[in-house]
Amino acid sequence: MKMTAEQAREEKQRLREELAQGTVTLGDAVRRMRKITGMSQKEYARKIVGISPRILAEIEKDTGNPTLETLNKIGRPFGYQVGFVTRKSAG
Repeated sequence: MKMTAEQAREEKQRLREELAQGTVTLGDAVRRMRKITGMSQKEYARKIVGISPRILAEIEKDTGNPTLETLNKIGRPFGYQVGFVTRKSAG
């Protein structure tokens, strides 16, 4: 089911917050980004990202080993790119 524009904005904001906190896996983040678009894995992989649906499926299951280029392709539609971030101190 496709989200309304308001629901998509809210989900994007929630995802941004969880990414900043480091509380979401790569696979979950990618799955949520795809679901915000309302597309199937096949559609998102081929039309938006330009990768094979199998690679996208593996990434969403946290079993893939994507290249930096693939990660940047996946994040680009949402304004994300791969980079170094500081870890939050445990103490």
